[in-house]
Order: sequence, then structure tokens, then C-alpha cells
Amino acid sequence: MIIDAHQHVYYHNLTPKGVIAEMDTFGIDVTWLLTWYLPSSEDVPSTHEAFNPLNFRSDGTHAGSILSEVLQARDDYPDRFVAGYCPCPSEGRASELFETAYHMHGVRVCGEWSYRMLLDDPRALELFRTAGKLKCPVILHMDAPYLPNENGSQVYQINWYGGGIGALERTLQNCPETIFVGHAPGFWRYISGDAEQDPNTYPKGKIVHGGEVQRLLDTYSNLYADLSAGSGLGAIRRDPEYGRKFIIHYSDRLLFGRDAPGQELQTFLPTLNLPLEVSNQVFFQNSLKLVPF
Repeated sequence: MIIDAHQHVYYHNLTPKGVIAEMDTFGIDVTWLLTWYLPSSEDVPSTHEAFNPLNFRSDGTHAGSILSEVLQARDDYPDRFVAGYCPCPSEGRASELFETAYHMHGVRVCGEWSYRMLLDDPRALELFRTAGKLKCPVILHMDAPYLPNENGSQVYQINWYGGGIGALERTLQNCPETIFVGHAPGFWRYISGDAEQDPNTYPKGKIVHGGEVQRLLDTYSNLYADLSAGSGLGAIRRDPEYGRKFIIHYSDRLLFGRDAPGQELQTFLPTLNLPLEVSNQVFFQNSLKLVPF
């Protein structure tokens, strides 16, 4: 069995039928379909072409991947899709909106959280606590607010999400009953102890001892991580020998996911010669534990 714990619909030209066609081709049984909502104040023009053109607003901004698309796809393929949804806390009443979607529409994942605010903003914490009460995992997209340049100066990044690894730790402490799934470059860069000095959005090279991701996984039982996209795959592939040890050590806390068309991660993981019990945990058992169906 394979569960894709991170995917979107009408993203990079994949309609619901397109996602299903890839799932059938790649042997994926179930997919978590997540929203990727973009508030008008956080518009990212470079991403417009990746999303459904029907979701442009009259002001020229794009709403990204929205709940109605996810629900329609899930209703068309109820045995293949699990519905995810994450309303924007800065727009108000996110906690109530999520709980209503849980009861009214059968949403079972809070995600993808991808907003330009600190993870431990009180409005976000209220949403996360509600997700925890409902036993819904929260998928966190994190991008670094600052990256060093060649002179070592910290340069502000316009499209930042979450506010850094410190905000993540405070959130884990404030919401101990909520399961969080770390994702994206601002999370996975911290697998290496030199993350604060690395100027690359997607760091490469050998893993340096002292990664914050490992410390947080060791400290907080409510933290998981997904291996999707160039961030998760890149974190493992940059140092395959270490990556194999990392996956084996944290095999009960890692989720397989794609976050895009293709099966790059799916074909890479077998090259690590992982024990069968580890592969089963990553490919489906951990996801099934978090969201039974």
C-alpha cells in the first residue's frame, strides 16, 4: 500500500482525473488533497501559472488551491482522496471555519498551512488547537524569513512562511495535543547544523551534525515530517548515507508525499535499501495512523 500524504489538485496541470491517473500508474492507493490558499495580501505572481486559472480574483491576485476544488475531487473519488483544508488565520475565524469543514464536509487534515505570519501567532494557535481536538494533523509549509548572503548578512525573504525554527518549537510547546507535519525548505534546511550559515534555499552537500530537525523530533513527540517536494527529497538525497540513517532512526515519524506530479521520491527511496518495516512505515503506516480510513 502507498499513501501520498501531500498533494494538490489543479496544480501543475493535474486535474482530479490527472491525479488519479498518476496514482494508478504509480501504484498509489490514497492521496491527501490539501488546499494551498493564498490571501490577496500574500499574492505570489510567480506561482500563478501553476494553479487553476479559474481562481484569479478581480484584482489580479490568485487564490491558489481552494477548498471547493478539494471537496469536489474528494466527492468524485471518495475512496482515493482524503480532504485537507487550512483557512487563513489572519482573515479571521480560522478555528471555527476548520471545525465546520470537519463536521460538514468531512475534512480530516489541516493543511496546507502556508501563511506569512508566525506559527505561534495566537490566531494560528487557536486553529492548531482545534485541529488537535479533532485529531487532524497539521501540514506546515515553512520558508525562511532570512537567508545569509555571500558576506554573511541576513537578507529578508519576501515570501516567508512560519517565521523560522524557533516559532515552530514554541508552537509544538503550545499545542502538545496537536500533530504537526513539517514540510518545505524552511523546515528541511534545518536537518543540517549549518542551516543558519547556508545561503541556499535548497541546501546541498553533506549534513553537518547538530540539525534542529533532529533535536525537535527527539524532543517533541507531536512533530512528524513529510518527505515531499524538492525540500524533503533534497534533504535526504544531499547526503544519502546520512539520509538512510535518518529515515531508519525516525521511521515512525516520516510520511511519504509528492506535492507535485511525478514519482521522483518514490523511485529514490528504494535505492537506499531500507528495511521493509521502515519502508512500510514511511509509505503508508504512519499516514494511516494519523488519518485512518
